Amino acid sequence: MNRIRKIKIVMLSVILISIGMFAGCGSIGGLKDGFYTAEMSEFSHGWQEYLIIQVKGGKIVSAEFNAKNESGFIKAWDNSYMKNMASVQGTYPNKYTREYVQQLIDGQKDTTVDVVTGASSSGGNFEKLVAAVLEQAAAGDSATAVIETE
Repeated sequence: MNRIRKIKIVMLSVILISIGMFAGCGSIGGLKDGFYTAEMSEFSHGWQEYLIIQVKGGKIVSAEFNAKNESGFIKAWDNSYMKNMASVQGTYPNKYTREYVQQLIDGQKDTTVDVVTGASSSGGNFEKLVAAVLEQAAAGDSATAVIETE
């Protein structure tokens, strides 16, 4: 009976340690739960792009990719900008930012995206911002990462 009790204790210990390891690693790739932000270092054509992700259970569950002007106004909310860009480029910020975010959520750790025609500059910046927020999330560092504008 003493031997069976020791086996049960060892088995229970192994199970508890395993559960603790899985809970601590945060599932895929060791992303730590929280909010992580990266932004471009400078404004381009009056806009500064940024990316915020939320990690929960080790997975990216939501993200916001957009740009703001110096007063903090969000590019995707600018209807006149949208109309002008849509007629010239065939896309607009509220559309391509959502496409890029969906690719990130679907791919999780994939830092490359299928670039949207007419928004290739933003696509390149998005990839840099994704790499930065994933690095922040892996380290559990909630400070805003600043990406140098080329």
